[in-house]
Amino acid sequence: MDLHLDPQQRAFRAEVRQFFKDNLPDRVRQKVIKGGYPEYQDMVDWTRVMHAKGWATPQWPKALGGTGWSPVELAIFDDESQAAGAPQMLPFGVNMLGPVLYTFGSKEQQEKYLPRIARLDDWWCQGFSEPGAGSDLASLKTAARREGDEFIVNGQKTWTTMAQYADWIFCLVRTDPDSLKPGGKRQEGISFLLIDMKTKGITVRPIQTIDGGVEVNEVFFDDVRVPAENLVGQLNKGWDYAKFLLGNERNGIARVGATKEKLRRIRALAQTSQIGAAPMSENRRFMERLTEAEIDLKALEVTQWRVLARSGARHGKPDPASSILKIKGSQLQQTATDLAVALAGPYAAVGKSDQSGDNLGPIGPEWAATSAPVYFNYRKVSIYGGSNEIQRNIIAKAILGF
Repeated sequence: MDLHLDPQQRAFRAEVRQFFKDNLPDRVRQKVIKGGYPEYQDMVDWTRVMHAKGWATPQWPKALGGTGWSPVELAIFDDESQAAGAPQMLPFGVNMLGPVLYTFGSKEQQEKYLPRIARLDDWWCQGFSEPGAGSDLASLKTAARREGDEFIVNGQKTWTTMAQYADWIFCLVRTDPDSLKPGGKRQEGISFLLIDMKTKGITVRPIQTIDGGVEVNEVFFDDVRVPAENLVGQLNKGWDYAKFLLGNERNGIARVGATKEKLRRIRALAQTSQIGAAPMSENRRFMERLTEAEIDLKALEVTQWRVLARSGARHGKPDPASSILKIKGSQLQQTATDLAVALAGPYAAVGKSDQSGDNLGPIGPEWAATSAPVYFNYRKVSIYGGSNEIQRNIIAKAILGF
C-alpha cells in the first residue's frame, strides 16, 4: 500500500481537522483526551452536529447515509477524530448494529431503525456477554421461546456498557434449547433479537468498576415479551450475524488515532515532568519504551489500512485480520496508560479520605491524578470484543490454518 497521501487526501485531512477544531466543545475534548467519558447529553448533541455535517455514519452505504469515502479517507477521518478528542459515535448503534441491519435485516427494520441510529434518537446497548458466557459466547443461556407473534425472553446479560442510558438492546438469545445438549452444536441455536428496554420485565443493575465508574451493568430479563418482527435475519442464525458484528467491533477497538494522541501527549509531558533531578525525557529506559510503542503503533496503523482497503472484497464476511488489530491495538492502549503512570510517578496516587470523610484530593497535576484510574479502566480492552486469547485462536485457525 502507498502510504503517501495525494493532494486530495491531504486536503481532506485538513478539512476534517479544521472541522473538529471549529465544532468540538473544548470541555468535551478535554474530558475525552484525559480518558473520561462525555455526559449523555454531550453525546447526543455531538452526534447531531456530526449528523448535520453528514459524518455520523461514514462507513455506511451512501444510500443509507454514508459518506462514500474511500478506505484511506475513512482511516484519515478516524485518525483525526480520535486525535482531536472527539467522542466516538455511539459504537453499539453506528458500528455494530447498523451494519448488521443493512446487511441482514429486513427492509422494515432498516427503515425503522437506521435513521434513528444515525441521529442517536435511540441509544442502543449490546446484550452478548453473560455470567459463564463471555469469551466463550456460544455457551450463552438467555432463552427466547416463541409464543404466537412474540418471543418470551428469560435470562441475564452482564458487562452491558451504558445500559443505564439505553432505549434498546440487541441481544443474542438461545432459541433452540437442544443445541446445548450433548452432541448439539451450540452456535446453531442462537438468534439475534432487538428488545425495547422499556418492556416490562427488564431490570438494569449497575456494576462499579475498579476505577470507580459505573459504565457497565447487569441486565435481567424476566418473561420479557418481544414482538417476533424484532428477530433479525433468520431464526437460529444469530451466530453468523454476531461474528460479522464482532469483526466490525474489533476494527474499532484498535483506536490508532486515540493511542497516537496519548503517546504524543506523553512525549510532550516528558519534557517537563520529572522523578528526581532530571525530566523524564532524559530517562533512557522510559524513552526507549515510548519510542518502541510509537514504532509498534505505526506498524498497526499500516495493518489497519490494509484491512480497510480489502474490506469491500469480502462481501460482508468478517476479516480474520481484525483479530490482529484487536490484539495489538488493545495492547498499545494499555502500554500508553502504563507509560502515563510511569510518567506521573508518585503523583499518580489519588487523594484518600480522612477520618472525617472529606476527600483530600490529588497531590500533583490533574493529568497525573487521572493516570491511575485510566490505567485500571483500560485493563478491560484486552477482554471485551472477544478476549485476546480468543483472538489468537481465530488467527491460528483462519489465517495460519492450524
